[in-house]
Amino acid sequence: MTEIRKYLEDKKEEMIAFLGELIAVRSVEGEPTENCPFGENSAKALEIMLNKCEEFGFPVKNVENYAGSADFDSTEPALAILSHLDVVPEGSGWTSDPYVLKRENGILTGRGTIDDKGPAVASLYAIKALKDLGIPLKKGVRLIFGTNEENGGPDIKNYSKKHPLPPMVFTPDGEYPVINGEKGMLRVYFSAEISENLTIKAGEVINAVPMACSVESDASAVLYEGKSAHASTPEKGENAITKFLSDYSGNSTAINTLKQNFQHNDFCGSAILGDKSAETTCVLSLLKTVEKAEKLYIEGGIDVRFSFSFTKEEMQEIICGKLEQGGITIDSVVAVDPHYTDENSDFVQSLIRVYEEVTGKKGGCITIGGGTYVHDIEGGVAFGAEYEGGSGNMHGADEFITEESLLLNAEIMAEAIKAICG
Repeated sequence: MTEIRKYLEDKKEEMIAFLGELIAVRSVEGEPTENCPFGENSAKALEIMLNKCEEFGFPVKNVENYAGSADFDSTEPALAILSHLDVVPEGSGWTSDPYVLKRENGILTGRGTIDDKGPAVASLYAIKALKDLGIPLKKGVRLIFGTNEENGGPDIKNYSKKHPLPPMVFTPDGEYPVINGEKGMLRVYFSAEISENLTIKAGEVINAVPMACSVESDASAVLYEGKSAHASTPEKGENAITKFLSDYSGNSTAINTLKQNFQHNDFCGSAILGDKSAETTCVLSLLKTVEKAEKLYIEGGIDVRFSFSFTKEEMQEIICGKLEQGGITIDSVVAVDPHYTDENSDFVQSLIRVYEEVTGKKGGCITIGGGTYVHDIEGGVAFGAEYEGGSGNMHGADEFITEESLLLNAEIMAEAIKAICG
């Protein structure tokens, strides 16, 4: 056992207790208030983290409650570890309170345990281990804690305008070994008038497979149940909206357009994309009815992840074109091209070596459909926190991290900092 691992073993109870403090804060995006751009709970989670960093002796900065940072020392940082303290809504299906950390048989359950409060705690104890053990660093390292990653990352965009990011950045918000490629992303928000007397409510966030869809009409009320999953891996869930659409037999042009283009268990969007659906995921993730000026409308959202073979413009033209042909209005679009960092860079190779040395497993680079904090950061990669083939029920009910994973993440990050900055 290395001295870093022994140190972390000794701090395990402390780490878990602090994670419990963060889990207790429902840091879902809320209504902005003065000095709280993403709501008071997101700001509270950041305050708790920065107070702990300061208590440990690390210089901290709070950038208008968009994001905050903690430096190892006064040395100019060459490396940043970027994690986030906001979470997606809890949804339903939990077997325990999502905001009370449950500890049972070495498993820690609660919203944010794996995405991304657990890894954020691990990053803090990684630099604390180096400091308390007196391990010297020649280059500086900075921890950055965001508060709105789940809604597109405006927190880090604001932060980086005031504080340029170091030349090397990784986020422990993906999986091991190293994620150096991320698919492009298209998010389409739409609306259309309907004549039927329906009340539809489904989906909570655009980047998750909806687990429930309630539909009420004059004659009936039906709850379609599915299974939540991250929008980048829809095959792990079941879409409650498309389940409803497969049953739909009404005469609404807009709803029938959705039924035609988003078929149940069609995870890659083959109905709407045709032969361009290879290596693509496509999720109709939001749908609801709203009244405007005594007329009834549907509003919805679609999340698409696409490979390096396409540009965001090409994907937008296909998706939006098909919807508009079916009488649906495009309200807004968010689109980003794929992200890639050279796997042969010294930075990436250092991370791979550390992963192999600590875990004894073969390292390498992978590409994912999910978009992480580093998607728009040149040279950035994701490094952890999930392990190959593992699951923490990210964005789903009973989200968890194991006690061993919490410690191992901290150990890997500490060794990575030592290798890169020592």
